[in-house]
Amino acid sequence: MKKKLIAFATLVLFTFSSILGYSSWMKQLGFNKTGLPIVKTKVTLKIVSPKAPLAPNYNEMLIFKRLEKLTNVHIQWINIPDSDYQEKKNLLLASGDLPDAFYGAGFSDYDLFKYSQDGTILRLDNLINQYMPNVVKLFKRRPDIKKFVTLPDGHIYSLPVGEELGTGKEAIGAVLSFQFINKKWLDKLGLKMPTNLKEMHDALVAFKTKDPNGNGKADEIPFSFIHMWWCADIGTLFSAFGMLDTIDHLIVKNGKVIFTAVQPQYRNAIRYFHQWVKEGLIDKESFTQTKDPTALFAKGKTKDVTLGSFMWWEETEIVGPDREKDYAFVGPIKGLNNEKPVIYRSNGSPWGRGAFVITKKNKYPEITARWIDLQYEPKMTAQIHWGPIGDVFEEKNGRLVFKPLPPGVAMGEYRQKVAPNQVGVVTAEDFKNLVDMEARAKVRIERVKKYGPYMTDENLPTLFFTPAELEKKNRIEVNLYQYVNKKRAEWLMFGRIDNEWNKYIQDLKKIGLDEYVKIIQTAYDRYKKSK
Repeated sequence: MKKKLIAFATLVLFTFSSILGYSSWMKQLGFNKTGLPIVKTKVTLKIVSPKAPLAPNYNEMLIFKRLEKLTNVHIQWINIPDSDYQEKKNLLLASGDLPDAFYGAGFSDYDLFKYSQDGTILRLDNLINQYMPNVVKLFKRRPDIKKFVTLPDGHIYSLPVGEELGTGKEAIGAVLSFQFINKKWLDKLGLKMPTNLKEMHDALVAFKTKDPNGNGKADEIPFSFIHMWWCADIGTLFSAFGMLDTIDHLIVKNGKVIFTAVQPQYRNAIRYFHQWVKEGLIDKESFTQTKDPTALFAKGKTKDVTLGSFMWWEETEIVGPDREKDYAFVGPIKGLNNEKPVIYRSNGSPWGRGAFVITKKNKYPEITARWIDLQYEPKMTAQIHWGPIGDVFEEKNGRLVFKPLPPGVAMGEYRQKVAPNQVGVVTAEDFKNLVDMEARAKVRIERVKKYGPYMTDENLPTLFFTPAELEKKNRIEVNLYQYVNKKRAEWLMFGRIDNEWNKYIQDLKKIGLDEYVKIIQTAYDRYKKSK
């Protein structure tokens, strides 16, 4: 009851100030409900946002300089490295030292429930209807996205983000991490492209022992990845043992939610890949340098080529455009006896719902609403996601077309430097009518299709949980994943999985694994009924 009263009081105060105090500051600042600039007298908003490793402070990005010139709204950016963002965001929320808004907010469903109920973040419904015409248009043409961001209380507290690149088994994220291999080395050593685990093992042994870079040093790295990194994990290769390991260790089979990290296929895969570690075929930094991908990027760009094979989203970002032709996409790998791989689609949807929130500390929510709404105009969204017109795009016949990249530059790295890619929605319709799909995205979708014959139909969509479910789920989740992922790394590095397996299963039950899976199953069943 107390929480409801606080939330109601916050809403009343916000509405009251919007009615009474509204006209005075609007006249003083020269606020425009439509058109540009948004205000005649410059206003500063304090906004917290994560940023990618290669990104500058957002004030240095051309796209934000242009927005400030258009709107007369200056942003005091507080950029936090994305690897530290969630922890620091939570500290800010706990301390009450709030910005005016969180951009690329990364608010979980639990965050949205908690901070909407206690009034920390504002209800956006009226702001959307009055000051956000681009968001209104988006919701009208895609009511599914509006439903996606609407909390069970019937209100909207955050804005969506995402890119609709393919659907179903051909969605760009259906398989998150691919393996690439140095084809030049294979050719030099007289080896064919590996199609199964035995052939892959033998190729990596040759990379380690036969000096394929020809410099007379034993400096080759046969295989590298990043343990539990969303697009660089080894879990894709677990499919050769009959069950791909998703990054959240969850799959759906015949409508039943399954936790992969207690299955025999998972155990068999770890037992096998430990032998690769033992033989020196796997880079041991795969398990220690897990905060960001910088180390893997560096391994792909050493003076002498040293990287034999790796897991990543695409090859160019790791090895650079000058070397990409020497690396080949491996595709689905069969088992030791040519068993067909079993690929479970990655979970979730193309959309995130906690991309932008306005806090109770914001004195100018109407101005903030107008500023963020500009970034939901489809062509502006494209620039927020990939970079500005003139640098990244040129406009031809009303369509945004990618310009050639600067020499020696990979799109993945360049994109981090010129685009925040934190808010805004690019739909399949937008790709069809308004903006080119990035060339590497088209390539990636074609690669995802290679997994199609081995891919299951089911996956876990992005689910809504009730507050009670979320409280139980989150309580279990922290300890569960910390323990599972720690043991996974230890077993891959040092072995001992068979000796420790029974105790591991018992420990997971004590942590609450069965209850955790039951909560997800309940939410999934509810989702299926509501479709």
